[in-house]
Amino acid sequence: MRSTRVSTEAMTAPAAPALQLRSLNVALRTREGYLGAVHELTVGVRAGECLGVVGESGAGKSQAFLAALGLAPPHARVSGAIELEGRAIAASDVRSLRAVRGARIAMVFQDPMSSLTPHLRVGDQIAEVLVRHRSHSWRAAREHARSLLERVHVPEAGRRVRQYPHELSGGMRQRVMIALALACDPAVLIADEPTTSLDVTIQVQILGVLQELKRTGALALVLISHDLGVIAGMADRVAVMHGGRLIEQGSAEEIFRAPQHPQTQLLLRHARPGLPLGARGARASTAAPLLRLEQLRVQYALPARGALVRAVEDVSLELRPGEALGLVGESGSGKSTLARAVLMLVRAASGRVLWMGRPLAELKAAELRRSRRDLQIIFQDPLASLDPRLTVAQAIAEPLELHRADLDREARTRAVLDMLARVGLSAAHAGRYPHELSGGQCQRVGIARAMILEPRLLVCDEPLSSLDVSVQAQIVSLISALRTASGTAILFVSHNLSIVRQLCDRVLVMYLGRALEIAPSAELFVRPLHPYTRALMAAIPIPDPQLQPARLERALQGELPTGSPPSGCVFRTRCAHALAVCASTVPGLERAAEEHSIACHRWQELAPEAAPAG
Repeated sequence: MRSTRVSTEAMTAPAAPALQLRSLNVALRTREGYLGAVHELTVGVRAGECLGVVGESGAGKSQAFLAALGLAPPHARVSGAIELEGRAIAASDVRSLRAVRGARIAMVFQDPMSSLTPHLRVGDQIAEVLVRHRSHSWRAAREHARSLLERVHVPEAGRRVRQYPHELSGGMRQRVMIALALACDPAVLIADEPTTSLDVTIQVQILGVLQELKRTGALALVLISHDLGVIAGMADRVAVMHGGRLIEQGSAEEIFRAPQHPQTQLLLRHARPGLPLGARGARASTAAPLLRLEQLRVQYALPARGALVRAVEDVSLELRPGEALGLVGESGSGKSTLARAVLMLVRAASGRVLWMGRPLAELKAAELRRSRRDLQIIFQDPLASLDPRLTVAQAIAEPLELHRADLDREARTRAVLDMLARVGLSAAHAGRYPHELSGGQCQRVGIARAMILEPRLLVCDEPLSSLDVSVQAQIVSLISALRTASGTAILFVSHNLSIVRQLCDRVLVMYLGRALEIAPSAELFVRPLHPYTRALMAAIPIPDPQLQPARLERALQGELPTGSPPSGCVFRTRCAHALAVCASTVPGLERAAEEHSIACHRWQELAPEAAPAG
């Protein structure tokens, strides 16, 4: 292993670190004894600086900083020195840590929904920190909570403070978490994967909030992420971890331009994928479509409001054998609802879903059950989609037991072990239960379960959102191999546009349930025609510290409207080019090229020049 590189800037910095870890060790108790999660970690961050911490899942990134806050799992062994603003604190001193947590050092967690208390209004949750640490009255604390939400750009802050977490979007919940962390003006803010579950436009907005906080010069920011594009836009210095150890450290420019350690080089290669796989794929244009959607419409009833929500509105598409179609758009655009409607997991209000020429809604129950062998789905939430009572081997073998009666127990076992290896898990994982696995490992189990039957259609609903870049590359290669070997058609729902570009032949862009643009992947990413598509492309994180910071400044602002969609063009309320006709008339899909269609009144006059490929 090569020695850790430390930048000259970090060595000669005059200011003392706001947070300094020295020779930090964390060991977690398991059934096999104590397992070292962090080994001799020495790293620090100064006021006004952002330290990016990167590495694969299991590298020890989160465990190190959770231990620094005294939040390591019960029975974990923590040793080493932790200094906050020049004063030593002990991970075992619960009383002292409670005094500084939330006051001088705070943390923004990856999943805001599980981090916020569901039965308390968000304003009261922020106010509680001020009452506890600053002795504010509840009235003053609630008023300050509103100003904190305004500080992190939550729209209609006066109304949001009275709402509960489930009433907010993912992006707004994450802003609430940041406001809560900032309530007492801490010296150090640790953000642990704060944008992983967010779509690209909201991700850029959250990063913009963090960047604005960093510019004040008073806050030391630790940003933990597996997304090197996110790190490139934010970090002044980067610490790379692998196997619980710090393997390389330096300025962002040093790490991204001239990485020294082989593992750092590998991470950067995975973060900069090559040409789109879909563009190289051999799709037989003359083959009959496996799947056809005709004017599909899906609606949800809201009994409390006595209204209908139009989740999908008049969407038509075709999918041929071996083709991969990407569905992209912000959260709430209808992507997952459309994917579930394809599999009859939600009922369409109107329109048809045809599978191999036959309407799925007209199949008898027995026929529909038999068709499940050819129609499989990978769900977004891996832990919720796995039966907690089944071991990994049992979960993966279950589809074989239902649909492959010709296989005996020994053949099923061989098939399960082979599929485990293909998704990057070992035979040792076969006997474990879902709660004994990481989120990324659970996701791989879900992928293995869906792929073991080699289905003719694989619906992927955000299958890579919880995986680091190296595992993402492995799973993309696995899905691509399935397409090649079995002619499986892929419907790929994702907010990761880089992965969509790499995997998919064509891309459908959705917004508030409507199709705004559909085109071959190679064409769409070079010359997007709809203003919304261009905004999505501009939000893709680029692992380049010279280019990415400026891209954060140009992010599309706002979130999808709630309630009834706007009249006319659904995107007009966030579009800088909207005219009166956009409010009065719904634009239909117009053909711009042989396989490129767009729903925009002004697309011809706004059409950009072709962007350089790559």
